[in-house]
Amino acid sequence: MEVAARLGRLRPRLEEAGCDALLVTSLENIRYLTGFTGSAGMLLVAPEVTFFCSDGRYGEQSAEQMAADGVEPTTRAIGRPPEQLQALAEAARPFGRLGVEAHALSWAEKRRLAGVLAENGAGEEIVATEGLVEALRAVKDAGELDRIELAADIADVALAQVKSRLGDGLTEAEFGLELDFEMRRRGADDLSFETIVAAGPNGALPHHRPGARRIEEGDVVVLDFGALVEGYHSDMSRTLTVGRPSSPEMDGIIEAVLVAQRAGVRALGPGVKCADVDAVCRDSLRGAGFGELFVHGTGHGVGLLIHEAPALAVGSADILEEGAVVTVEPGAYLPGVGGARIEDTLVVTATGSRPLTKSTKDTTF
Repeated sequence: MEVAARLGRLRPRLEEAGCDALLVTSLENIRYLTGFTGSAGMLLVAPEVTFFCSDGRYGEQSAEQMAADGVEPTTRAIGRPPEQLQALAEAARPFGRLGVEAHALSWAEKRRLAGVLAENGAGEEIVATEGLVEALRAVKDAGELDRIELAADIADVALAQVKSRLGDGLTEAEFGLELDFEMRRRGADDLSFETIVAAGPNGALPHHRPGARRIEEGDVVVLDFGALVEGYHSDMSRTLTVGRPSSPEMDGIIEAVLVAQRAGVRALGPGVKCADVDAVCRDSLRGAGFGELFVHGTGHGVGLLIHEAPALAVGSADILEEGAVVTVEPGAYLPGVGGARIEDTLVVTATGSRPLTKSTKDTTF
């Protein structure tokens, strides 16, 4: 991955955001910019300064990981939290306008930071920023794409190995465990999120948590799951039927969702407004008579977080760029009866998109 070049891409954005330096506290953003994977740390970025601090657990780890990715901080501080804040205040003293990540700093943390800065004559103005690093993360480099595609491959193969078990009378939770274990067995470091297994009427709940309900003949089962590989996620949904659906409405819903998903995938491309992709899927389901059953956005970016920029949703101002990795996942949910959702993770290419998830969309197994 091109980690060493990322700080250079961030620095020109600071002036545009009205700050002289940026304090990065989001752990995903610190990982993106430096390669550091620990659970505690702060990163100060200015045109000529890269300051990193963490606690004693991560002194050696942070040095090794950053060196491996070609990142050399101008200053590093390892110590207890008060010592870190003191070192940060000293590093921030030359910068009058200190940017902070508004979404990653609590009000209590902001007050504590402001107090330490004031005591040390630093940070005359704290500037709230949004999306400076996330905008860079939206376009993946070759190494990131490799990791996401490997995670998607693991999930694809895992589903192929266990989906026949849907006909064996397992509970939702039992099937979910088998799918999770298979992803782990095939190389996933972890799950992207808690696997969704929603059978029969539970399929009408988009984020149903798998429980004790047994999967029965006639059930339509919504699966939503993904694998994590070296920090990068995959995400996919498939809708499968155990025999013929016991609810006659479900055949039409599944077909309409499949048509809408295909339309959304065809709409992807560089320069396309994310809201327009959402509108394509929404219009397709509306034309089939199921528009009111589509109760969530069409998709989202995937990377170091399972949900990140860009957002494919109503009102989104995001525009797709070549190299962005996004999901297309329209769904329709009929309360008390069931639901359907079909989702692929795709990378935007110069001519459209390329699927990273490759599992068949057949409903039978």
